[in-house]
Amino acid sequence: MASYEELFENNRKWIAQKTGNNKDFFKELAREQNPEYLYIGCSDSRVTAEELMGLGPGEVFVHRNVANLVNSVDLNAMSVIQYAVEYLKVKHIIVCGHYNCGGVKAAMTPADMGILNPWLRNIRDIYRLHKSELNAITDEQKRYDRLVELNVEEQCINVIKIAAVQLGVAADGYPQVHGWVFDLHNGKIIDLNIDFNQVLKGIREIYDLTAGEDK
Repeated sequence: MASYEELFENNRKWIAQKTGNNKDFFKELAREQNPEYLYIGCSDSRVTAEELMGLGPGEVFVHRNVANLVNSVDLNAMSVIQYAVEYLKVKHIIVCGHYNCGGVKAAMTPADMGILNPWLRNIRDIYRLHKSELNAITDEQKRYDRLVELNVEEQCINVIKIAAVQLGVAADGYPQVHGWVFDLHNGKIIDLNIDFNQVLKGIREIYDLTAGEDK
């Protein structure tokens, strides 16, 4: 574990490395950002967005919270998504969960979590919606992993419900929404292959916010 003072030395080394390869790196970086991806992930310290995708500064817009939730009353998440879609014009929104997620594990625990209760209730609601499938899984770890996947799928649906996303798709054909799970055991990204267009079609009757835009 690096000491606090080492962080500044690491920063100096990072600057030297970046400018060594390109002396105008920071001048170019300061001009603007044009990421094609919005990444919504977990706050877990073991899961770093840019690193796992092999991307660098300026290539991915990032929002992280406990258990990678997209909650319609979370103004932080809603602001990030609207800014990414309307102003950055991202082409892809990725919701990425990970196996061994502490937030999902906590939601499976029948205990009072204090201030975390309203946040974790979103995951407990997903368990309730998929109770039959989850309770049929006898292996606790596999049940836990499946809830991680179901949580990602539900958060992708929550992204698709957002007006800015629907309007962007109606006007430009993007962003597309993707659901991933990161496997901490081997470093692999697992694409859950969520059928974005089918989900959008399926929720349109109730959640359509495009106000007559071409479908």
